[in-house]
Amino acid sequence: MERRPPRRARGGARPAPGPLPAPRRPAEPPGTQLWLFPSAAGLRRALPPRAEATRQMCCTRGRLVVLERGGAGVEVHQLPAGSDVRKPKCIKLGKKMKIHSVDQGAEHMLILSSDGKPFEYNYSIEHARFQCILQEKSIIQITCGDYHSLALSKGGELFAWGQNLHGQLGVGRLFTSIPTPQLVEHLSGVPLVQISAGKAHSMALSMSGNVYSWGRNDLGQLGLGHTNGEEFPSLIEALDNQKVEFLACGGSHTALLTKDGLVFTFGAGKYGQLGHNSTQNELRPRLVTELAGNRVTQVACGRWHTLAYVSDLGKVFSFGSGKEGQLGNGGTHNQLIPLPMKLPSNEELKFESRTSEKELIMIAGGNQSILLWMGKKNPYVNLRRRIPTLNEGTIKRWIADVGTKQWQNTKRIAAETMLIHLDLNKARNDFKELTQKDWIANMITTSLKDNLLKNLPFHSPHQEALEIFFLLPECPMMHDYNNWESLVVPFAEAICAMSDQSLGVLEEYWASLQEAAFIRLVQMFKRAVTAQLHYWTESSENNYHVKALLEILKKLHRVNQAKCQLPENIFKVNELTHWLDFYGDAYRRSSWKVNSVSMDTSVGTQYPVIFSHFPFIFNILSKIKLLYADSLLKIQEKKFRACMRLAGIMEQGGSELALLPTFNLTVRRSHLIEDVLNHLNQFENEDLRRELMVSFSGEIGHDSGGVKVEFFHCLFEEMTRPEYGMFTYPEDASYMWFPVTPKFEKKRYFFFGVLCGLSLFNFNVANIPFPLALFKKLLDQTPSLEDLKELSPVLGKSLQTLLDDEGDDFGEVFLIYFNVHWDKNDVDLIPNGSGIIVDQTNKRDYVSKYVNYIFNISVKAVYDEFQRGFYKVCDKDIIEFFHPEELKDVVIGNTDYDWETFEKNAHYEEGYDNSHPTIVMFWKALHKLTLDEKKKFLVFLTGTDRIQVKGLKNMKITFCCPENVNEKDPIRAQTCISVLYLPKYSTMERVEEALQVAINNSRGFG
Repeated sequence: MERRPPRRARGGARPAPGPLPAPRRPAEPPGTQLWLFPSAAGLRRALPPRAEATRQMCCTRGRLVVLERGGAGVEVHQLPAGSDVRKPKCIKLGKKMKIHSVDQGAEHMLILSSDGKPFEYNYSIEHARFQCILQEKSIIQITCGDYHSLALSKGGELFAWGQNLHGQLGVGRLFTSIPTPQLVEHLSGVPLVQISAGKAHSMALSMSGNVYSWGRNDLGQLGLGHTNGEEFPSLIEALDNQKVEFLACGGSHTALLTKDGLVFTFGAGKYGQLGHNSTQNELRPRLVTELAGNRVTQVACGRWHTLAYVSDLGKVFSFGSGKEGQLGNGGTHNQLIPLPMKLPSNEELKFESRTSEKELIMIAGGNQSILLWMGKKNPYVNLRRRIPTLNEGTIKRWIADVGTKQWQNTKRIAAETMLIHLDLNKARNDFKELTQKDWIANMITTSLKDNLLKNLPFHSPHQEALEIFFLLPECPMMHDYNNWESLVVPFAEAICAMSDQSLGVLEEYWASLQEAAFIRLVQMFKRAVTAQLHYWTESSENNYHVKALLEILKKLHRVNQAKCQLPENIFKVNELTHWLDFYGDAYRRSSWKVNSVSMDTSVGTQYPVIFSHFPFIFNILSKIKLLYADSLLKIQEKKFRACMRLAGIMEQGGSELALLPTFNLTVRRSHLIEDVLNHLNQFENEDLRRELMVSFSGEIGHDSGGVKVEFFHCLFEEMTRPEYGMFTYPEDASYMWFPVTPKFEKKRYFFFGVLCGLSLFNFNVANIPFPLALFKKLLDQTPSLEDLKELSPVLGKSLQTLLDDEGDDFGEVFLIYFNVHWDKNDVDLIPNGSGIIVDQTNKRDYVSKYVNYIFNISVKAVYDEFQRGFYKVCDKDIIEFFHPEELKDVVIGNTDYDWETFEKNAHYEEGYDNSHPTIVMFWKALHKLTLDEKKKFLVFLTGTDRIQVKGLKNMKITFCCPENVNEKDPIRAQTCISVLYLPKYSTMERVEEALQVAINNSRGFG
């Protein structure tokens, strides 16, 4: 059985459609039947002679308003009506204007024209006329309380005006009365489908079945669980597994009808109008159990009574005040439970809805009940306008209408409906269908830009209103590169304007997204950032735009770290690597006027918005570019200051060493460590952030290229040898760590940190075999058991075994205590740890303390010295831009060798090309070498076998053959620029011989 949405009840009720008809029977008489309770003769005479000529009625204690079928005008009848019935007042809207619907309060009437314009009429004003309000809006629903009014627009906006003593307008209580319609901003964005008003309270129903209430609440009529009035809409606690489909307000009580045909009531219960066999008030919605066995399809609330229609039974049930006979129970007594209404002859009312071509309309007035049994084609039956929504049928019809006679009308309707109440669960598929047609896609874009994005409900406290923020990223136009400025930027700015509460709702939604949807959302904002950067200027407006976009990425990044835990690289804006001209900025900013002298040495200040708060958007190449540019700028500053002092422009002072624009080292290969440490002792208190110039005694002079690279390669190779004893190598593993009992004084670890910093500051990578844990510590992150598995695989796996074992005999099987044996030392992890056994209850604490001891406690003194030395050279503010994995790569490089790409990237000069016989033989010989031999060739060519982050595939070897060399000459290399001087050897044997000589004699410069 199909059931359509029920109709509005109080003051202009709507009938509920009946079930699907059974096989056709002879048609019923076409006339409309009418029943009145009480059945007063005067009241009956006040009604039209032919009820089928009625379009609508609404009834209060003092007046009955009848809208004639054609909608030309209304008749207002005074009540109660006795034998001396006064002539009704006839009111017309205008010669050519038709009335769609009507409602009334205690002293005013509200009508809605067929073209969606509301008009108000004040009974208390002599010679009153209809006054048009909200002319610029298209209204689809109206409702009246005693002294206030509500109107719902096609765009989903709710307006309220009139008396506001109890906050019944939903706009605060600053004014006790507001004569002109005000937007109820607290419900902006909530997809409302129905409104209703009581004596001094208001209700609204949303598409998802949520009910919002506000106004007077002395009797619990707001259903919020208390009796405090509410000046803003509040959400009623959801009914268990029930979706509300219709609501009706009485004087001080409310009835809710669910999709399953259940009735819940709350508020004033003095006359039994709640139907709970009680006269108690109810502060929360309570199920009317007497009706629970039947499917109610329509409810209506009068002043103090309630009506419920069960179409399957064809009966109307009534309960509440019966003082005037309005319950149809044959008397004037109240009813505390729902009972079927009866005719004066004591016969029950029966509507054969299963087979009938008629439908029932119920009007519950002040002290009256009116039932109309009329044909389904009567306009009263389909009176209530609904907010337009998108559904599958709508979309298919729009697409089918393209090019037809209905096209222009379809376009108008589409423009009004666009994005209103699109089902979030179906949004992606609906958008896919919609955007198949360019005119619909263009219309969505225009609708977003001109309307929706300018009115996003970012202040709303209601999750339902915030669903538009969930929906918009599903729209393909938001991902169009051409729409970044008109759509994505205002969307980002709206999110930035959200309250903490609203933002929390949005972030919870983001955290619930599937991986693909989350990445797509991140990419939308990244794309806009990239586009914005192409138009970057120093204007505050552009600054604000890009900051808003980056702030959203920052929020998404926070959600990802806390909940989603997707790879960090989804946030990297790779285009920054090419866009940001750090080097050019460093050079430009180092050439200030002589008389200004003050220099800002941080490259990051050139782009403060990006660098200060959003390091996660930079890929490692961008961060390296920033790091090296910062180093370059500091080097330029040293030269600048030295020149100024020598020229007498700046005051002399400090050590003469400070005047040197470079840091010069001359060392002996045979005493490399000793010479380096002596130099560092001399410079210990100086600023070492200068360009390093190195020379080996007896070889070529100072050189800032290949000599420097080889210097660091040789130095770290010697200092990190196990035999040297400066570091410990657990289990003979490939990684080293600080010793528990150092062989050398602490200062040597300080100098080692300085050397690591100098290597990085001077754009060098070196083989310093530290595990990831070191780089975590440099970034103030805590090493974990996973880091211990890297440093000491056997120990790490053993501890993991403890954590994984859930056996009851854990203590007996492992028999371990709270002590540790590490680097030839035995230490208790807690006081008297050697006597405290590890069991299931404390094993996690044991493992945590074990890891903390190895990485922190046992090495604190020497590590602190190392860190102090490292940050004496490197700027911590810049280093903190890196993730630990990135910092490790940039400090020690990698061994990701791609020899085929290395060959493809080769450059040839002076008579060589890739087909030259000597070149062909060279590559064949190189590829035959072992990995260790190939690494030695890299040392010969570049000074190191470590590869910078860009990798071997980006390294270019250049081949040259000077005219003054012959086949007897060896291979030579210019390490600073990776140039190989290769004589034109004629045989493979000579190529292989020369290559072996080169790789086995790779140290030293002629």
